Amino acid sequence: MSPPSSSISSEEAQSQTLTLNLSLIPGLPNDVASLILASVPFSHHTRLKSISKLWKIFFSSKNLIPLRQRDSKLSNLICIFPEDPLVGSPYLFDPENSAWCPLPPMPCNPYVYGLCNFSSISIGPQLYVLGGSLFDSRSFPMDRPTPSAAAFRFDFVNNSWECLSPMLSPRGSFACSAVPGLDRIVVAGGGSRHNMFGAAGSRMSSVEMYDIGKDEWMALDGLPRFRAGCIGFFVGNGDEREFWVMGGYGESRTIMGVFPMDEYYKDAVVMELKDGWKWRELGDMWEPGERRRLGRTAVMEDADVDVPGVFMLDGGDIFSVPRKAMNDSSTGFGALDGELNVVTLMSGIDSAENRKSRQQKKSSTLYMQIYNPSKKTWRSLITKPPFHQPLDLKTAVMCSIRL
Repeated sequence: MSPPSSSISSEEAQSQTLTLNLSLIPGLPNDVASLILASVPFSHHTRLKSISKLWKIFFSSKNLIPLRQRDSKLSNLICIFPEDPLVGSPYLFDPENSAWCPLPPMPCNPYVYGLCNFSSISIGPQLYVLGGSLFDSRSFPMDRPTPSAAAFRFDFVNNSWECLSPMLSPRGSFACSAVPGLDRIVVAGGGSRHNMFGAAGSRMSSVEMYDIGKDEWMALDGLPRFRAGCIGFFVGNGDEREFWVMGGYGESRTIMGVFPMDEYYKDAVVMELKDGWKWRELGDMWEPGERRRLGRTAVMEDADVDVPGVFMLDGGDIFSVPRKAMNDSSTGFGALDGELNVVTLMSGIDSAENRKSRQQKKSSTLYMQIYNPSKKTWRSLITKPPFHQPLDLKTAVMCSIRL
C-alpha cells in the first residue's frame, strides 16, 4: 500500500492533467471560464460539482474563494443551525437567489448531546462555533446540563471542520463579537442554562479573548457582575474602540418559594480598549415598567460611521423601524449586508401556490421581511427550508457570512 503522500501526489497530477487537456467551458480559455464560474453564487457550488469531474475540481479548489474575493464576487449568506450541530448539519441560505446549501456536521463527540445556546460568528471565509450548554453522559447526574468550553472552526477554503483550543471557562448564552481588523474574538459572561430548563443554570462574569493566529485564549478583566443571556458588539475604531455588553440576566428569585424567575438587567457595560480593557457601567436603557427585558437584537454595521445601528425586537414591534413582526412567538432577527432581516416561521401560508398542494400546506415556510435603512424600504421573500425536523427560531442560532 502506497503512503498517503503518494496518493495525494497522484490526485494532484490527475487534476493537472485534466486541467491541461480539458476545458472548463468548451470553446473558452480556462482563465476566462474560471472568471465566469467564479461569479456563480456560492449557494449553487455544491450542485454544480456534479456536472463534471473538472467542475468538481474547480469548485473544490482552495483558490476559488480568494478569486471571488479579488473580483468582489462574494455572496452575503445567512448560516442557520436548526438543531444540535453535533448531530444535524447547519445550512447556508442565500436571500438574493433564494437558495440553500448544507454544510457538514461538526466533529462528533459520542459522550455529549443536546448542544444549544452556543455562539456562531464568521471572520472572512471561516465560521466559528463557540461554547454552549449540553448534556454529558459521563457526568452525574446525567440530566443536569453543563457548559461547554469547546471551540470549532469551519474553513470554507479547505471545506472542513477543525477543533480549536478550548475556552478558559466553559460557558453558554454569552456575549460574543469579533474585534474589527485584529483577528480576535471576545466573549463575555454566560452560564450553563439549557433550552430544556426555563430559569435554571449558573451565571458568570469572566471575559476572555481568542487570538486566531496563535490559537490561544487570554483572560481579560471580568464583568462588573454576573451576566448571562447578553449580547455584545464593538463600537468605534482604533484607540476609541469599545466593547459593549447589553441586557441579560443575573440574580434570580422564586415565586411562592418554588418557581425560579430571572432578574433581567436594564443597563449596559462598556469595555474601553484605550484604558487597558477596563469596564465602565452605563445607566438603564429604559424606564421602570417600560419593558421587562432586552428583546432580540440585531447590530448593523455601517462603513460610513463608527457607531453601528442597533435594532431591538420587542414583542411584535421593531424599535427604530416602523414595522411589526408577523409572529413574535418564533422569530429570527439579524443583519446582513447592511439590511435588517426579520425571519418568521409560518405554516401553510394562504397563497395560490400553497393551495395547489395539500403537502405544501402542511410544510413549514420561512417568511423574511428585509429592511434597507438607506432607502427606508421593505421587501419580503418566502422560501421552503430543507430541514428534516421542525425549526424553532427561538433556539436556532444564526449568523451572517460573506463567501
